[in-house]
Amino acid sequence: MKIALTHDHLFQLGGAERVLFELHNIFPESPVYTLIHNPEKAGIFKELDIRTSFLQSLPGAKNHFKWYLRLMPIAWEQMNFKEYDVVISSSSAFSKGVLTPPNTLHISYCHSPTRYLWSDAHNYVEELKQPKIIKMLLPLVLNKLRTWDHIAAQRVDKFIANSEFVAKRIKKYYQRDSTVIYPPVNTKQFNIAPEVGNYYVIVSRLRPYKKVDMAINAFNKLHIPLKVIGGGEEVTHLRKIAKSNIEFLGELPDKERNEVMSKAIAFIHPQEEDFGIAAVESMACGRPVIAYKSGGALETIIEGETGEFFEEQTWESLADTVIEFHQKKNEYNPESIKVHAEKFDTSVFKEKINDFVNKSWQEFSGRSIIK
Repeated sequence: MKIALTHDHLFQLGGAERVLFELHNIFPESPVYTLIHNPEKAGIFKELDIRTSFLQSLPGAKNHFKWYLRLMPIAWEQMNFKEYDVVISSSSAFSKGVLTPPNTLHISYCHSPTRYLWSDAHNYVEELKQPKIIKMLLPLVLNKLRTWDHIAAQRVDKFIANSEFVAKRIKKYYQRDSTVIYPPVNTKQFNIAPEVGNYYVIVSRLRPYKKVDMAINAFNKLHIPLKVIGGGEEVTHLRKIAKSNIEFLGELPDKERNEVMSKAIAFIHPQEEDFGIAAVESMACGRPVIAYKSGGALETIIEGETGEFFEEQTWESLADTVIEFHQKKNEYNPESIKVHAEKFDTSVFKEKINDFVNKSWQEFSGRSIIK
């Protein structure tokens, strides 16, 4: 049984990339097809069989992939999967658009319908730091890509959604049903700290839609210590607006990051996420989460037991919730929070993925189940 994995691009290490890594652990003989691979920024994939598109050799592609947005569908359609029985695409953009032969089963693990084409299309153009002429022309490009993306979604035989929140988007934008299998969290690598510090923590890519600026504004007013873990295009701006009680730690190795999370009073989750792996990791440390009441957080956080929600995506609403939470922070049980997080453990993901792929292949081919 020959299986191939596809992933949009490999030049960062986020939640989607960790899902891909676990998919490869389940199917270790599978090569990984991707548009662009930058080993310096996605080091955990160095030892894997990575097969890239023609975009890999184009000038600036490793650091400025958006230059080649219009070529991405063509690059995926040029890849040949005729030797494989099953293709599993890990997709939040175009990797679901591969062309597979009639006898090849295509399962797409969808992190989200392509955000900048659908749910975030208007914000994407407005927030893009590009000359005015490019921002004027970009909607024309996105319109063509949106048409292609919808057509590409119809090529998929089976969709897996990473949350009920994403399943609804898949139905809305692609008119396709999906099965929900939550992303894997290696809860065993997180421990409950014997003592908690005096700070709150954010772990996030520093991009506009992550709303880290909103959290900084809230903690600027509260004068409570906040540690920010992560890097990205917003780091310079965020440092400028932050007061002395806010500390930027950059991108930390897993061991250091986990230790900082385990000693935080609580984890701050100001954005709307499709799932939110970092929030579950915090709970795996026994630490509660203060989250915006939307998206995947509604599926992972139990209000009053593993965290609290704030209703409006404003710094005022977040600050009010932090004040209320701070007064009852000792009421949360770290052991109970960790037990809840274990429902999203890697072992659960592995079992459900294996079962889904096996049953889908048997249904598709009529042949024996994958071992």
